[in-house]
Amino acid sequence: MYMNDLRIKLLHQNAKPPTRQTYGSVGYDISACIDEPLVIKPNERVKIPTGFAIALPQGYAAFIYARSGLSFKHGLIPANGVGVIDSDYRGEVGVCLLNLSDKSFTVNPGDRVAQMVITRCELPELIEVEELGQTERGTNGFGSTGTT
Repeated sequence: MYMNDLRIKLLHQNAKPPTRQTYGSVGYDISACIDEPLVIKPNERVKIPTGFAIALPQGYAAFIYARSGLSFKHGLIPANGVGVIDSDYRGEVGVCLLNLSDKSFTVNPGDRVAQMVITRCELPELIEVEELGQTERGTNGFGSTGTT
């Protein structure tokens, strides 16, 4: 199955639909749907409403990522690392932001606060087994390949 379009419902009169800023952008910028400025203090987490809901087909998910400028310049990242919107969720998309900086940051109504990437996801049946098979790497994990 290939998804040609995504159904979106605006839930508030001042909501903005997600938008791609350039032809090559894979992320859709998501704007804050708030009535007044919202201050995020250092080390504070806030949930920012977006004012829209989406209808993803089964086998797809939307992932909420940081906007690179906000994370690099202001220390704002999604509080859960990456937000996941499942295909059966029909509520308002929210963005949970965490301020990792030592300065407060103000989000104004309509500010772009995150980006959403739509991805096809495999949903295989899980099969419990006694053995997984061997590889050259084996169980060598974190840091096992070095840094250079």
